[in-house]
Amino acid sequence: MYPRERLWSVQDLAEFLGVPIMTIYHWRRTGYGPRGTRVGRYVRYREAEIERWLDEQVEKVG
Repeated sequence: MYPRERLWSVQDLAEFLGVPIMTIYHWRRTGYGPRGTRVGRYVRYREAEIERWLDEQVEKVG
């Protein structure tokens, strides 16, 4: 068995990025933002996926 990685909720991600929750939902609909995973009825984000996406954003700007 492997150690479980923390899964972030939409609210967690929005707070971390400093954007409204609806922005996260809009990004998901348009294919932007970190890739989410559906867990039952909920969308969750793996911490590694958030970090990967953020690294890509820095590369695009820098």
